[in-house]
Amino acid sequence: MKFLCLLALVLSSLFISQRSLAQTTTAKPWTYWWWMGSAVNERDITHQLEQMAGAGLGGVHVIPIYGVKGEESKFIPFLSNRWLAVFAHTVREANRLGMGVDLSTGTGWPFGGPNVTPEMVAQQWKLQNGSLVGTPTKQQVKRPAPGGAGPVLDPFSKQSVQTYLRRFDSTLTRLPQKPRAVYNDSYEVYGANWTTNFGDQFRKRRGYDLLTRRADFLDSTQTPAAQAVRRDYHETLSDLLRDEFTATWTGWAKQRGYLTRHQAHGSPGNLIDLYALADIPETESFGSSQFPIPGLRVDPDYEEDRFGTPHPLAMKFASSAAHLLGKPLVSSETTTWLANHFKVSLSQIKPQIDELFTAGINHVFYHGTTYSPPSGQAWPGWLFYASTNYGPSSHNWPHLPLLNEYVTRCQTRLQATTPDNDLLVYFPIHDLWSKRSPSAGGVHLLEVHHVDRWLLPMPFGKLCDSLRLAGYSFDYVSDSLLHRLMVGKSGEVTVGGASARKGKYRAILVPPAEFIPEQTRQRLAQLTRLGVRVIYNANLPKLAQLGIRREEMAERGLSFMRKKGATGTQYFVANLNNRFQRGWVTLGTSGVVGRYEPLTDQTTIPPQHAGAVWLDLPPGASCFLTVKKGETRHSSSQKNELGPIPAVTPLYEPWQFQFVEGVPALTQTASLSNLVSWTTLADSAAYFWGKGRYKTTFNLAEPVEPTQTYQLDLGDVREVAEVRLNGQTVGTAWSIPFRLELPTKFLKLTDNQLEITVWNLSANYMRLRDTQKPDWKHFYDINMVDITYRPFDASRWPAMPSGLLGPVRLLRVN
Repeated sequence: MKFLCLLALVLSSLFISQRSLAQTTTAKPWTYWWWMGSAVNERDITHQLEQMAGAGLGGVHVIPIYGVKGEESKFIPFLSNRWLAVFAHTVREANRLGMGVDLSTGTGWPFGGPNVTPEMVAQQWKLQNGSLVGTPTKQQVKRPAPGGAGPVLDPFSKQSVQTYLRRFDSTLTRLPQKPRAVYNDSYEVYGANWTTNFGDQFRKRRGYDLLTRRADFLDSTQTPAAQAVRRDYHETLSDLLRDEFTATWTGWAKQRGYLTRHQAHGSPGNLIDLYALADIPETESFGSSQFPIPGLRVDPDYEEDRFGTPHPLAMKFASSAAHLLGKPLVSSETTTWLANHFKVSLSQIKPQIDELFTAGINHVFYHGTTYSPPSGQAWPGWLFYASTNYGPSSHNWPHLPLLNEYVTRCQTRLQATTPDNDLLVYFPIHDLWSKRSPSAGGVHLLEVHHVDRWLLPMPFGKLCDSLRLAGYSFDYVSDSLLHRLMVGKSGEVTVGGASARKGKYRAILVPPAEFIPEQTRQRLAQLTRLGVRVIYNANLPKLAQLGIRREEMAERGLSFMRKKGATGTQYFVANLNNRFQRGWVTLGTSGVVGRYEPLTDQTTIPPQHAGAVWLDLPPGASCFLTVKKGETRHSSSQKNELGPIPAVTPLYEPWQFQFVEGVPALTQTASLSNLVSWTTLADSAAYFWGKGRYKTTFNLAEPVEPTQTYQLDLGDVREVAEVRLNGQTVGTAWSIPFRLELPTKFLKLTDNQLEITVWNLSANYMRLRDTQKPDWKHFYDINMVDITYRPFDASRWPAMPSGLLGPVRLLRVN
């Protein structure tokens, strides 16, 4: 016992330096903060920032957007003197509260606005008198704020970008304190495929005149000549997006003291190279991943065929660039349209964030929070059209600090460690460019939503997915970054530079590809001569023969991210599946294993034997495993013996239920022999939003043993449960699995008094509100829509199950 206590103390010291980071701004989650019409004022800005800081948020990303009808007199034009004054107040107050502020480089999205002249607009090519010429796409800025409307900017013209940015030089430079970072949203420049000097740029970069190959360029077949011209055309667009737009914008920001957050996805460029230019590459988690976690709900209105699903392989484009270049932060727009407004629960949010963590993301941005006046507005106040609502009007707000604490504990550890991926996988983008694209403008747009349409069908995508599912850790590498690799003494490769955070890789995998540029082929051959293991058309058994580490947990349905710390190796492990409950797991790194619970901030020593660790991680759960070098003390005589298995005792006693607080006000009570949704207890209960309380008693089968662990498994909870036992607060269960540890000092042999207060979602009350036809949907632009982009109307929704549905069980572990 002394040894285990000492070991726990040693392992906990691994996190001491990391825990000190928990108070830093970036370890906490940030949120998008939409300013509707920029109808803001200093008093309410301070009030809302204080609310967010108190809830555990680390920063805000200010995005001016369209306004609210009836509030026109309060609109503040973007970058006007008054706008600069309220934004300066925002930065000042955020700094006072220990928060950060980022700012979009424009309003709405994408870049564009009133200072975009006809010579600067996005263009598409057309054939005119035998020549290729540009014509305006006529696209306007999407969801603009007052003072921000106008045409979309040409993203392939350096001169246009420089001219566009001058508007910010003449305004933001007057701020007494700078925002931390400026931001570029995902590429949504639809139909753009040309720029005024495209012909000259093509000739300079590809070595021939595109017009001389006009027939091949216009050829709709897959002849080799047509494919070659198509590749050159796409590569030129990619080069221009990198050099003329991204490098110009990031260079401008650096000169003026701003960091850059960049969403490269959705563009026709090589995403790895575009992300690599930003200080903080940012991916996006849009919709539901529809994990097969028992009890995890997916909004039935979500149209997967239309919107796709998030995928870790798409997220890894951003994290790969960060890992290769040693960037400490890689962020994500998180839970956009996870479900309809008023229907998103914390238990749905957590697994989406866990997936991001396993893909290498360590700086979460909630999508998001809307500035809404704290008084004078009927509930739900001002709302941005796209969920998820993380603001004070949300049903999640009372318990949002619990999610924020979880994210902060995770990101503290993820930001304090460096990547430990063994493999680099070459991304053969030219194969994609060889094929015709059905997208607008005929160019391939590498979006994160529908990876099934471009990424997963590629041999590259198939290889990466098989690597992921087999437990190999990897990042992507582009043609250009291959040329920046340096070779170590043992043949490992890393991108040159001073950062100690850069990944070191043991091998480079080259998937089957129809076309690899000659320069890339030569570089791969050169790396081979320098001692690098370059593996073509790799199969998984070959990797095992070469000694590449494989984490067997992946084949058992667990997702993970492996990283290195100052004193050992760290795994973030999430069970986003339904194939694993508990068992022995062999890690790819040997040593003494400690377990950290980010939900509860507890460190324990799990049973270990012969390089394996006993892992109890039911679907929906997550933890950190930290491996410190040293000899493992066997805590089980045989690895094939089962580790601790809980004894299960169902709680069958009747439950006493009453509505406690909410709208509409209810006072009904009920005695329940079986747990059912409280919406069935009275007609008006189908519209109730608030909390209800359940009480019961239970006895133990045997006296309490201090060496045993007791857990309360609540089963199905809709949506958050606060638990008290014998008058003592146990804790709050808000995520799957809804389990809480019961302190043995709270337990008695007989007559244990159990009290569970459950909060539900606001969806049922919104059904009533929309039946009464309130006037809260009074926004300009898109106004308010549901997840299918139809006008929002909750009155047609069926009642959502609410309350404690169970079954409730007592778990005892020796």
